[in-house]
Amino acid sequence: MSANEIYLRPAQETDAWALSAIHITAIKALPATFYTEKELLAWRNYREKPDGSNILKSMKVENFWVAVKGDIITGFASFIIDELIGLYVHPHYQGQGIGRALVQHFCNEAAAQDIDKVITTASLYAEGFYLRLGFTAIKKVPHQLRRQIFVPVTKMSKLLNQ
Repeated sequence: MSANEIYLRPAQETDAWALSAIHITAIKALPATFYTEKELLAWRNYREKPDGSNILKSMKVENFWVAVKGDIITGFASFIIDELIGLYVHPHYQGQGIGRALVQHFCNEAAAQDIDKVITTASLYAEGFYLRLGFTAIKKVPHQLRRQIFVPVTKMSKLLNQ
């Protein structure tokens, strides 16, 4: 495998800090076009610095997969059976097919369990990305962040094995 190749592997507990760093960095890189600065701050759990504790809690119930380039974790996805819960790629590595590979892996895992449709809740920033991957927008819904802050998101679905 070359240093520029991306590969996917299950996340390990020791990855939690890096996943938290990617989560924070990816949200910090977003412009305040769809959501306000206050909403973006709530989305990253009011953190300026990585803290893997929330991710470690989520690892107990969600499947986490990481994308690795060389020895650097570049992105991750978390899912439960037929629902993609989270997808984040470090801004430095966006546009290189990492998010696409993670979503495809999620879809393959679901299809292997004879699931014919998957769902996700996309931020307004990510809606176009999912549409390009064959997802269909179902409806806009409110999503609760910390401290009773609600933001609009899009429920989306994709039929598998077509």
